[in-house]
Amino acid sequence: MKKIKLYIAISINGKIAKKNGDVDWLENIPNPDNEDYGYTEFVESCDSTIMGMVTHQQILGFDVAYPYRGMKNYVITRNQNPEPFEHVEFVTSNHIDFIKSLKQQNGKDIWLIGGGQINTLLLANKLIDQIYLYYMPYILENGHDIFEYNLKNVPLKLISNRTFQSGAMEAVYDVV
Repeated sequence: MKKIKLYIAISINGKIAKKNGDVDWLENIPNPDNEDYGYTEFVESCDSTIMGMVTHQQILGFDVAYPYRGMKNYVITRNQNPEPFEHVEFVTSNHIDFIKSLKQQNGKDIWLIGGGQINTLLLANKLIDQIYLYYMPYILENGHDIFEYNLKNVPLKLISNRTFQSGAMEAVYDVV
């Protein structure tokens, strides 16, 4: 059975993006060692991604080739007629049932890219298995929270943590 892993950078005050959706603030954090924060190893452990439509559109706005080629990419949306994109499959209904069936497939794990709405939906439905949080030494005045609305209590168990020369901190949690 596959695990769903949320791998995400957040500001110290819990924001994942600026109010306009930009994540350019991450480029302002000095990284003297060119640390990839475990990204390469993490990506190799996954064969698919899940993201919300806002995150998908934000990624398309980056001036780079689609970064998740070679993986199966699912965009969760309520839009019944999304504009087709060659690298993704749009899931327009029965989101929770689809994701539950995806977890039952054989293969590597699933990377939950975000954003806040899909993070909340999956956590509220007990579908996230692990959370990889990268606390970045930055405070965003306004922005999108890692979770978009109130959740009931969700216990987490710390399984590892480390710090980086840049001041970033990694904390990996199992969702209990």
